[in-house]
Amino acid sequence: MLPNNATVDQALIPQPDLCKWIGQTRSGLDKLKKKDPTFPKPIKFSESRQAAAYYVVAEIEAWLQSKIAARDAA
Repeated sequence: MLPNNATVDQALIPQPDLCKWIGQTRSGLDKLKKKDPTFPKPIKFSESRQAAAYYVVAEIEAWLQSKIAARDAA
């Protein structure tokens, strides 16, 4: 659920939900991030290595659209 003043472009998704959304395990997501430098970077609200990672939904959607466009162009 979005806060009252948030827009869809600002919506964040936690890493576990992102994994479910794109059909990857956590280790699979880590491999994807290392393999593809265009994958969106996470946002963390703490300097801790173990801090929860969140992703901007609009950035993930744009990344997915670019992958679809590249597939269709081939």
